[in-house]
Amino acid sequence: MATVECDFSLEHATAQGHFPGNPIIPGALLLSETLRAIEKSLGKDLCPCQIKTAKFVRPVRPGDRVTIEFSVREENKMKFRCTVGAATVLAGELVCNIASQSN
Repeated sequence: MATVECDFSLEHATAQGHFPGNPIIPGALLLSETLRAIEKSLGKDLCPCQIKTAKFVRPVRPGDRVTIEFSVREENKMKFRCTVGAATVLAGELVCNIASQSN
């Protein structure tokens, strides 16, 4: 299991309009940043990939630090889990060809 972190600043652009007075980081952005952080950690491009599951459990707010844990299962499956503190905020599974890629 590998771990990386991702921060969402208090001034993040999405905080302005999603939602006024109660800002949260949109799920699509959280998922995208999770995949980017995993790619950077592995030094590999995950595309093309298929998102098999993505369950958004709790909202992420501007200013939160997200811890991303991921593990490669078999040669083409990856599980990931994102937490803020001890609370899970996103969990899912990907299918991609990372085992066959070279650095």
